[in-house]
Formats: sequence, structure tokens, C-alpha cells
Amino acid sequence: MTTEPSHASHDAQPRPGAAAPARPGLGPARLTRARERPRLAPAAALFAAALAGCAALPARDAGLPDAPIPAAWSTSTVPAASAGAAAGAAAGAGAGAGAGAGAPSGTAAPVPTAPAALTDWWRRFDDPQLTGLVAQALEANPGLRGARAALAQARALRDVQAAGLLPNVSASGSAQRARPAGGNAANRFQAGLDAGWELDVFGGQRSAVRAAEADVRAAQESLADTQVSLAAEGALAYLDLRSQQARLEIARRNLATQTETLQLARWRVQAGLATSVELEQARAASEQTAAQIPVLESAIAQAQHALAVLTGRAPAALQAALEPVQPVPQPAGDLALAIPAETLRQRPDVRRAEQQVSAALARVSQADAARYPSFRLGGSLGLSALTLGGLSSGAAVFNSLLGSVSVPLFDGGAARAQVRVQEAGLEQARVNYESVVLAALKEVEDALVALRNDRAQLERLRNAAEAAANAALLAQQRYASGLIDFQVVLETQRTLLNTQDSVANTVAKVSADHVRLYKALGGGWE
Repeated sequence: MTTEPSHASHDAQPRPGAAAPARPGLGPARLTRARERPRLAPAAALFAAALAGCAALPARDAGLPDAPIPAAWSTSTVPAASAGAAAGAAAGAGAGAGAGAGAPSGTAAPVPTAPAALTDWWRRFDDPQLTGLVAQALEANPGLRGARAALAQARALRDVQAAGLLPNVSASGSAQRARPAGGNAANRFQAGLDAGWELDVFGGQRSAVRAAEADVRAAQESLADTQVSLAAEGALAYLDLRSQQARLEIARRNLATQTETLQLARWRVQAGLATSVELEQARAASEQTAAQIPVLESAIAQAQHALAVLTGRAPAALQAALEPVQPVPQPAGDLALAIPAETLRQRPDVRRAEQQVSAALARVSQADAARYPSFRLGGSLGLSALTLGGLSSGAAVFNSLLGSVSVPLFDGGAARAQVRVQEAGLEQARVNYESVVLAALKEVEDALVALRNDRAQLERLRNAAEAAANAALLAQQRYASGLIDFQVVLETQRTLLNTQDSVANTVAKVSADHVRLYKALGGGWE
């Protein structure tokens, strides 16, 4: 009889809005899973002499490493959008972050955020087409179907390991006709049942089952991680499409203005009021703007192709549906940040790394148990007769019972080496867990910094675009009156095009920053 090691099960995932269960390695507490010393079952007492010195296995403490989890994010608040800026989400601080003290005016007040707020984060953009595309991608994307198949495979392998804990029974039957030398031919018929059961005295099979169960949970988290990445990838492709469409409209409007300026320069040259130098400068400026249009059209087509492939369709399948120009969607601004530890509990890649540690720990126990004796019970029950009718008589019955023990005596150190192999694998899993946690923290911090700075940049760019539009209009009017040099007109038009293009690009960047923040927070799965 063996006492199994304590094992925290994470099969049940937290429902949206429910409090996440405390997870070791993410706070002051540290997970410790120690294999306890197994004891010989009473049924195996007759082998006690052979097992002297093997009755106690050393315990191991190999929990999750203590990762450096901060108490709050360094960027606790994000500047709120001004009246003229795009309506983006302002990420606040989580509970206990102390964002209220010393916060600058115009910052978003922190509000409680439940996991449910991140489950379908793309709905916060209030764009039905974006919502539909993400839903289609989560249903039909080949990568997601592959992750589901991997989960089904892990569950089947878990069932294979669990079956090893049970006895196995097989049935057999045979018919034989033989003629000995110089004798008469004789028949022989047999039917029987064979049963065998390997006693899991030292817990090797149970450790294998625990490892397989951890693999199943890791596959579940891989599926969730694929969902998170797929939703973010689809949203970013959609934002890129709308951004390129907006930039194309800006380029066309500026090209129309520059074409008017070119015509004006042509008239002035014909009237002898300007030189051909001004005409060629105007033509060069309009041609440069026109050259940007094919590039933007190519980017629009590529974004359409990317969205179609993400939804499991041919590249050109969504061209008609995505052709109408729509504004770049902006998210609602009422999302606050959870504290770092809660964020890590929500991220499926962190949860998967944790399950990989659990699986590696169980495999160490399995390899260690293989160094000790194994016990097996077997038996058979059958019928044997010279005729088919004779199988029904009591004399045809035979049975046997066998108990065996196998004790490894010398293997050249292979069993101990196998334990070291699994211990090294456990250390790799623990190091990988720590790396995943640090990478997750970095993703959130990077997203917060990008969101804060891009929103500040957008406000400045909008002011610059407004001034550039006024300057371009005044310059064209004054040039038509012959009051200023043509070079001023070209410069103001070039500045207007650049600033308007930068505004459109930054509006999309702010929305993309929100997408990356939602992804970094573990949103996109349930």
C-alpha cells in the first residue's frame, strides 16, 4: 500500500467573473509536491527479506520556482483621451496599486475588472464585422482545430496510462488436429481466459497517470493560448486593414489638392507669372503622392487575404465583404488592470508552463519507482478436450494461479541515469516556467507603455494636422494671389500629407495597443 503524493488538480478552469483559485508560485506561497515514502503492502510481506533497504524512497521537494512578481504595474494609469482624440481604452490600476495618490489630472480611475471583461474583449470595439471575423476564426481556423486534436490525443494517452492500473483479461481459443508418426490423427480443442495484474506497490503507474493528467491540462492551456493568439492576430489584421484604407483616402484627397495646385502652376506658367521650375516641382509632388496609392492598395489586399486565411477560407474570399471603407474601431475606455499575480493566473501560457512542471515532477517519481521491484499476479482458467462436446464436461476444466516478483539487480546504472534524465527535465520545466512568467510581465508593461505614449503622440499629431491644414489652405490662396513663393505651397502640402497620414497610423496604433494589452492580460478565452 502506497501513499500518493499530494497533487493539486487544475482541470477545472475558473468561470468568468469567479474568483481565480490561489495558484502556487505566483505569490508568497510556494508549491511543494513531495513524494512520500512508500510502504510495502501486507500482501507483499513475504518478499520483505528481498526488499530490505528498498522499502523507503527519498522524498523530493520540487515545486514551482519563486518568480519575481511585482505588487503592481509600473505604469498604473494611462492618460485619458482628449475631446479631439480617438476614444481609446484607458487602463487603470488594479486593487491595492495606490493609483489615486499623486495621479495626474485626466487619468482613468481604476475600477474592478473581472475575468469576464476579458473573455470576449473584441466586443468592446463595438464593430460587428470585427466581432464576426474573430468568431469565425475561433471556429474554423486550422491551427485551432489542430490544438483541439492535440488535446484529444493527450486525453487518449491519459486513458492509456490509467488502464495500466487495472487488471487485463484476455480470451483465447484454439483447435488442433495432429497425426503422430505411425499413429492415428487426433483432435484437440481449447478455450480459456487469462488475467494478469501488476501491483503498483511503489507508485510508478500512478506517477505515470499523474504525468498524463498534467499533460492533458497543459494541452487544454495550449488550446486556450491558441485562442488568445488567434483572436489578437485577427483583430490586428482587421485594424491594419482599416488603417490602410484610411491612409489611402488621405493620399487620394491630398493627390486631388496637389493636382489642383499643379493646374494652377500650369496656368501661371502660361501667363508668364511663374517659371517651368515651379511647374516641375508641382508635378513631382503630385507624382510622389500618386506613387503611394499602389503601395497602400497592396497592403489592403494583403490584410484582406490574412483575415480570410485566419477564418479558414481562400485568400480572396472576403474581398467583397471587406471592400467598403470603415473607420478604425476604437475600444471602450472602462477597462482597469488586475494586479500582476491575477493577470498571470489568467494567462494560459503561464498555466501551461505550470502543468509542464507538474508532469515533469510526476515523471521523476515514475523513473524512481522503476528502480524497485515489481510484483505481478496472473492466472488462467480454461477448457481442454479432444472433441467440441467434451468441452462441456467438468473434466475439461483446468486453472492456474501465479504470483511473481522481479527485482533489478544490475543494469549498469541505467535506472539511476534515467532518474537523472527526468530530474534534468524537471529543472528545465521549472526554468521555462520562470521565463514564461517574466515574459508575461514584460508583455503587459510594454503594452502599457506603448498605449500611454501613443495616446500622447496622437493628441500632438492631431494638433499638428489641424495647423498643417490651415497652413496649406492659406498658402494656396496666397500663391494664387502671387503673394508667396511656390516653394511654401509645396512644403505646406507635404507637411499636411505627412501629418494626416501619421494621425491615421497612430489612431490604428492606439487600437492595436489595446489589442496587445488584452492579449497580454490573458483575454480571449474562457
